[in-house]
Amino acid sequence: MRNYLADTSPLTESPEFRRLWFGQLLSILGSQLTVTAVSLQIYDLTRSSFNVGLLGLVALVPFVFAGLYGGAIVDAHDRRTVAIASSWLLWGTSALIALQAWLRLENVLLIYLLVGIQALGTGLNMPARSAIIPRLLRPEKLAAANALNMITFGLGGAAGPLLAGALVASVGYGWTYTFDVLSFTVAMWALFRLPPLPPEGAVRRAGIRSVAEGFQFLGTRPNIRMTFLIDICAMVFAMPRAVLPAVAALALGGGAATAGALLAGIAAGTFLGGLFSGPVARLRWQGRGVQWSVVAWGASILAFGIVVLSAGRTSPDGPTWWVPPAILCMVAAGAADSVSAALRSTILQAATPDSMRGRLQGVFTVVVGGGPRLGDVFSGGMASWLGEGTSIVVGALVCIALVWVLHVAQPGFARYDAERPTP
Repeated sequence: MRNYLADTSPLTESPEFRRLWFGQLLSILGSQLTVTAVSLQIYDLTRSSFNVGLLGLVALVPFVFAGLYGGAIVDAHDRRTVAIASSWLLWGTSALIALQAWLRLENVLLIYLLVGIQALGTGLNMPARSAIIPRLLRPEKLAAANALNMITFGLGGAAGPLLAGALVASVGYGWTYTFDVLSFTVAMWALFRLPPLPPEGAVRRAGIRSVAEGFQFLGTRPNIRMTFLIDICAMVFAMPRAVLPAVAALALGGGAATAGALLAGIAAGTFLGGLFSGPVARLRWQGRGVQWSVVAWGASILAFGIVVLSAGRTSPDGPTWWVPPAILCMVAAGAADSVSAALRSTILQAATPDSMRGRLQGVFTVVVGGGPRLGDVFSGGMASWLGEGTSIVVGALVCIALVWVLHVAQPGFARYDAERPTP
């Protein structure tokens, strides 16, 4: 049994990584409270899955800009400084989101604006945090560290949506958003405790030319490029986050609490995938592992769509017996995504030189964070056309088909060897 549990040696070998790990847990918990509550608030104000999905489009442009340009900033400046500055921006935006709820402004356009600013801060923050990890650990510990990060994503992600659904239903949006502000305040302590992390090697001034160099590097590195493309297949076409409020209200029953439980199911699966990540940390053929884990994600979302179609329209007064199988499908999806994320992060960190990590992590940030936002637009738009259940099924089938297409286009990715990392 011990061989299947996560390798915790990165936590004991690096106090800096340990503090960052615990801080990340609090940060994810708070951010998931806000992400879930904002979706629920928009749905309450508009009763439209399309408007919920529009949150993704509103956040996408600033997120893409900040992710790409932020990666260049990370490669040109102290990574600790960049992480702290962007965290202050995120904290301030979270405070304003809480304020609009306390004042009961109920202004959809204002919420969209604040979400856009928050996406700007996230796009700057994520490349800095990701590029910090290889500076705190030995290369052979990266896979174990990334698997441990899946535990924080799972714990924070599972508790966050679940708490958000319960808090919105009981104490309202104001207190829900306020808890995010408080948790983020504590999480920033871990960043202040990091040592200085100036860039190594030749330093390029942040700018358009620096960003272009990152894309040129990526264009000649097929294995790294494949980690981005395959994640796009999963997150754009098979991430049904935007339709969950409508699914909970119209098909499964239970309203906000059920929507929170479904999102928490994905995070619970991520936690379980991280907890039993021992074999993942030791996996040699990591490209093959990424492919199969994304197929497993698509299959789990397909099963979830079938459950939603089977449930049909029920009374929103309380959950039906379809809720447990729906949550189990989401747990399975989360476990598959945990394996994929840990392996993709490890391939990127191991196969990229330190001088390019910020820019490549910026692209990675855009794909990982922007993909679900595009997925919100895709699933919300498809739901308005085909209905929630059918849109989930169609998206999952597209995801699985595209994984096969990518495998045919680049069969060498399945032979990626962790012992001889080649970008």
